[in-house]
Amino acid sequence: MSFTLPPLPYDYSALEPFVDTTTMQVHHDKHHAAYVNNVNAALQKFPELSSLGIVDLNESVGTSKVPTDIATAVRNNGGGHLNHTFFWKIMTSPSNTNGPSGELKAAIESAFGSVDEMKNKFNAAAAARFGSGWAWLVVKEDGSLVITSTPNQDNPIMKIAENPGIPVLGLDVWEHAYYLKYQNRRPEYIAAWWNVVNWEQANKNFESAKQGDLKALL
Repeated sequence: MSFTLPPLPYDYSALEPFVDTTTMQVHHDKHHAAYVNNVNAALQKFPELSSLGIVDLNESVGTSKVPTDIATAVRNNGGGHLNHTFFWKIMTSPSNTNGPSGELKAAIESAFGSVDEMKNKFNAAAAARFGSGWAWLVVKEDGSLVITSTPNQDNPIMKIAENPGIPVLGLDVWEHAYYLKYQNRRPEYIAAWWNVVNWEQANKNFESAKQGDLKALL
């Protein structure tokens, strides 16, 4: 089974003016496509892994399930495929975003004091990630929320994660995600991103995460 590039769930221009059209075209059609092609190429060497879905493959990173010969390629490109598939779904048109609600809002307030304070801590994690990587809001095994970041294309479901959990939100802070519009102004991009967060999807992610249902995230 080969992985395929999923279509965006909206037009390239849907996130304007906060994420520009050209960035979305390059990010999805070039960068994400490259991760898909590269992980498929790596798995051709070990056909027995072809039955694994992208979630199971990411969960296997750092374990003996992934042969040493392709461990780095799977970590980087399998991670890139999962992370971006998740990322597209957690964004929406600015007119459709309205903040967390229900149990997710209550959990955020319990963990961080307020939604604004959660955003502040998330922004700090995203801005402080040296080089390329991601910032995440995740549900830990005990059901609590925590903010973390990962390098490169790592994610919290990998066995190598410092703060493992199931993602509710994830933000790409690789330069290719923002450089055409924001240049070196990563904090400006991070702040603008909240205008396109798909909180309806985040609420669904939280419900799935509480049940330990990783596959529902994609």
